[in-house]
Amino acid sequence: MPLEAGLLEILACPACHAPLTEQDTELICTGEECGLAYPVRDGIPVLLVDEARRPA
Repeated sequence: MPLEAGLLEILACPACHAPLTEQDTELICTGEECGLAYPVRDGIPVLLVDEARRPA
């Protein structure tokens, strides 16, 4: 289920404060140095650094 466009505009990466983009069931940080992927569970973004997936 896609997030509302207005919500995605105000969300930012908690680690580096860069904007996020939606990709499948994750929100991906657009920061060049960061790139963390945060899960979206039941339509709710889980913006916890401990829950994020590190970039490959």
